[in-house]
Amino acid sequence: MNILVTGSNGQLGSEIRDLIPLYSNCNFLFTNSSELDICNNVQIETYFQDKAVDVVINCAAYTAVDAAEKDALAAEKVNSEGVLNLVNALNKVDGKLIHISTDYVFDGYHYLPYQELNEVNPIGVYGNTKRSGELEVLNSDIDGVVIRTSWLYSAYGNNFVKTMLRLGNEREELGVIYDQVGTPTNASDLARTCLDILTCKKQLNINAKGNLYHFSNEGVASWYDFAIAIMDLGRLDCHVKPIETKDYPTPAKRPHFSILNKSKIKNDFEIEIPYWRDSLVKCIAKIKNTK
Repeated sequence: MNILVTGSNGQLGSEIRDLIPLYSNCNFLFTNSSELDICNNVQIETYFQDKAVDVVINCAAYTAVDAAEKDALAAEKVNSEGVLNLVNALNKVDGKLIHISTDYVFDGYHYLPYQELNEVNPIGVYGNTKRSGELEVLNSDIDGVVIRTSWLYSAYGNNFVKTMLRLGNEREELGVIYDQVGTPTNASDLARTCLDILTCKKQLNINAKGNLYHFSNEGVASWYDFAIAIMDLGRLDCHVKPIETKDYPTPAKRPHFSILNKSKIKNDFEIEIPYWRDSLVKCIAKIKNTK
């Protein structure tokens, strides 16, 4: 199986790369935007033919949530048009797709963990463009899966965990939002899930059109809770104080509640999902070991 991982220099792509030794039956192809521009349909189709691509794990995305508010066209180009290019190319080679989406497709006004069929209502440009990308997959005829995730972090790239570890070393006190609630997700756990879905006996199980799943770590936290845990596990003497969203204004609105129900992905693929704090322990240890 030839698996192409787009956007491979990001958090998820980097974590997939670390898992290669565990999936010896797969041949991995890793590309970044300079090597393969998903917004260039001719380049994609040529690459797919030359490399005999069977499956794509699409990690490529415009993820600058605040910047997207001023650059909607760039976000739409990557998050929607680029996905359509992948769908069209895969259609020609009868390939499969795992596409990564986000909790930002919801407005955050719910009170129970979001299920896959709950109504979407993005409240910002980023969420809108990611929803458009979802629909390119779900409305297509290819064997495709969309996996929504939330609060992604890893030992790689820029993310909340690494920012908190840095600031915890630089400051004595830090204010972090407590009225946005969701679940942190270790990109390593999501990477393993993507690869397990591809290689399990059920073999993606995506012959039915429009497969949509939710994945995050188990449990619930606010950004404040998350930050407290990071300082604790990182053994940093930085006081974290809770603040409200209104005290930290940003160009893009965030959903106040974005807990995802994972029952469907757990049942369909018989996977177990770790508790968020347990996965955070592993990530912080990995960050320390890579310094």
